[in-house]
Amino acid sequence: MIHSLVGPLPRHLYVFVDTTYTHRERQTLRYQPALWFGLTSTPGRMFGCTVLLENGAVYRSLPPHALAFSAQPAEPWTAPEAQTWDCYGTDFSSLEYPYLSELRCLAMAGTQELPGQYLFSVAPIGDGYSQVPEQAKEFHFLELENGRLTIQPTNRIVYEERSFTVGGLKFPHGMKRQTETYSCE
Repeated sequence: MIHSLVGPLPRHLYVFVDTTYTHRERQTLRYQPALWFGLTSTPGRMFGCTVLLENGAVYRSLPPHALAFSAQPAEPWTAPEAQTWDCYGTDFSSLEYPYLSELRCLAMAGTQELPGQYLFSVAPIGDGYSQVPEQAKEFHFLELENGRLTIQPTNRIVYEERSFTVGGLKFPHGMKRQTETYSCE
């Protein structure tokens, strides 16, 4: 039996949905306005996006590559560009870090380095991977300048905070992955 967890976003977002995922017949406008308000997490699958369409229909578990932030987003957009890792548990916490809110960033989406901005984060909890430091991943949901959504772990994103970061938007070299756990007793 497959289990999923359904949860809210930290705030709703206005998006466009590719109607090839929601309609039987071709629509005049391929991308139609929607309100994105929820997520599903199922192990071994991409995050699912829950949206309200203008016609009042609610669609659950749309793949991230079905969403866009423009009525004419970059094409094509594939699953590996939209999300690097499948979900590895059902439980998660969604949050928006105020400090990162709307910061410019550079993300590795598939094999491309693309600019965008931070939307919110999802932290998986209660699964075997999240307990191991080198496997623990928090996923950042990003609106890319090409009009697309990408969901990336923190090691595939760099942020620009002009009053603090130096060197512009480029990936650093020589960083090490956390492999230790720490305890004070």
